[in-house]
Amino acid sequence: MLPTTSPQSNGNPSSRDAARHTAGAKRYKYLRRLLYFRQMDFEFAMWQMLYLFTSPQRVYRNFHYRKQTKDQWARDDPAFLVLLSIWLCVSTIGFGLVLDMGVVETLKLLLWVVFVDCIGVGLLISTLMWFISNKYLLKQPRRNFDVEWGYAFDVHLNAFYPLLVILHFLQLFFINHLVVINSDWFLGYFVGNTLWLIAIGYYLYITFLGYNALPFLSNTVVLLYPFALLGLLYFLSIFLGWNFTWGLCWFYKYRVQ
Repeated sequence: MLPTTSPQSNGNPSSRDAARHTAGAKRYKYLRRLLYFRQMDFEFAMWQMLYLFTSPQRVYRNFHYRKQTKDQWARDDPAFLVLLSIWLCVSTIGFGLVLDMGVVETLKLLLWVVFVDCIGVGLLISTLMWFISNKYLLKQPRRNFDVEWGYAFDVHLNAFYPLLVILHFLQLFFINHLVVINSDWFLGYFVGNTLWLIAIGYYLYITFLGYNALPFLSNTVVLLYPFALLGLLYFLSIFLGWNFTWGLCWFYKYRVQ
């Protein structure tokens, strides 16, 4: 994060500017806007969600514009997070219906998915990527250049959204209908595992784009290396008859019992 300077300070940042651009101040501003829906730009957030599927590079170009105009890489508008939460809740309720769960079981599943799978795992992944990028990927380790934790969290949310739509929404229509991917039938687990391949591939690629967009990072291509392991697991799963969707459904049912 680059420090800003006040025009009256002859190159020395004023205490007011410094306070305004601290991580705590940015976090407070972001969380405060969660209480004011009218201040959120949902139309722009929906535009980002669309382009995460069709042209994710355009989404990260907008992060560049935000850095130039607001001196921060991370989002200052929680509209994307709110819409993502709505998608998560609706799709989880859909899973409850598809798996014939009762109201209480569906509510328990929703709490697990929101607070553990999304928030908990998201915080863990974001913190890990924030540490790795600042520790090993900086071109010139200097105090004036670092990856904002909020930006690492935004990259995770960007990458998580296509995965959510594919595995938590689109996949619902295949579990008990069409090719019935929650079964031992070859076509079933072939289609199901292919959806997993596409979803996780999206996650890895959009994560790579997020860190590759930062001009002060180098060797970000290493973030694409997990594609080799992903491809290997996919072909092994088809050869050995592993059904990832069946495993997810079993795990969800086991959680709420």
